[in-house]
Amino acid sequence: MKLGNTARGLTGLYGTSLLVSFGHGMSIPTIPVLATAFDVSIGAAAQIVTAYAIGRLGGTLPGGLIVDRLGTRVALVAGPIMIASAALAIALAPTFFMVIVAMLFAGFGDSMFMIGREIAGVDMVRPEQRGRLMSGYMGFNSLGNALGPAVGGVLADLVSYRAVFLLWAGFAVAVLLVSMSLRVTHRERVHVPSAEGPGNYPLLSRGRLVAMLAMFREIEPRFRATYGVLVFATTSMMLYRFALQSMLPLFVVSHRGFSASDVGFLFSIQAVGVFVMIIPAGVVTDKIGRKWATVPSTAIPGIAFLLIPFANSLVEIGLLVAFLGFGSGLSLGSVATSTYDVIPERARGTLQAVRRSVAEIGGIGGPAIGGAVANASNPGVPFLLFGPVVLVAALLLMFVAKETLVKRPRPAASANR
Repeated sequence: MKLGNTARGLTGLYGTSLLVSFGHGMSIPTIPVLATAFDVSIGAAAQIVTAYAIGRLGGTLPGGLIVDRLGTRVALVAGPIMIASAALAIALAPTFFMVIVAMLFAGFGDSMFMIGREIAGVDMVRPEQRGRLMSGYMGFNSLGNALGPAVGGVLADLVSYRAVFLLWAGFAVAVLLVSMSLRVTHRERVHVPSAEGPGNYPLLSRGRLVAMLAMFREIEPRFRATYGVLVFATTSMMLYRFALQSMLPLFVVSHRGFSASDVGFLFSIQAVGVFVMIIPAGVVTDKIGRKWATVPSTAIPGIAFLLIPFANSLVEIGLLVAFLGFGSGLSLGSVATSTYDVIPERARGTLQAVRRSVAEIGGIGGPAIGGAVANASNPGVPFLLFGPVVLVAALLLMFVAKETLVKRPRPAASANR
């Protein structure tokens, strides 16, 4: 059966999303190995996750502005080029400092690619299909992040960490080739940017900041607080996801005495929980309500984080990680979908980039603060520190944010059946 243009486009976007996240996921179990190879502390080695998060932060806003002005293809091609270059540099790096710099570069490319593929997909589907679209995106992204460590852990144990990053570079090249072949278009916006638009100022300038702040006023007043809550919720999600990536390997290997392969196994368990929720999360988001997905997706990780430090066996840790997988599965695109519901079409790239830029602070703070706390005490304490933050996000989503799903009435049944 021949696929239509939309189906072919979405298949390519989903496949490349899986490869990008899978490649990054492979790097996570190398943290203890890098600590030994470069003779740095485990807390310092965990900062490869921080560097990646800082890079994502740096690439988010430029990616959104590029998409709004130049289209999605530029971001879809530039991103994997940067990732491939960075992964190859890490495989050949003689010093840990070079590893950190290359991870910054990889994060920048990841962010550009992800915002490009997100908006390319949004342009392809109807508003009532956004939940399922974003669920698919985030599902494949989470699946790659969870399955990647299984391969990375085994490869690091059996070969070396350099083999992991060489394979990551190969995946990025494959993503580049697929992205170049995709027939994606950036739909013309309703509004042509004026001379005061943010894209007409230098990237770091007062004029651009003022123009971007003006875009917030275009959000309906009743949804402005909701947008703020969605930004905080995304930040808390990034906090726990990046903290999990950096702290779980340290907790499992350094604190509980298991291996890098065991870390990969645990992330694979999480992947199963995420995978089984891909379709249910999209249906819940589109058919029942956005909050029915966003609230549990923050409450469940908050509870799991509070319990992880008390888990001693691999089975106990695995059960909690599976619980986390179900929560992560429910979050699949529900916050991004809610944001698309409330922001104006002409500023999709910019305002989504603003939300994600602020949220990347959580991605930076998780490993940075967690690494410092782990060095001062043990790798279990950061979970107790971050759990309540995620629970606060759940309460705000429940009691402050508004439901953004607009259910269209079904057409009246015909009298002449």
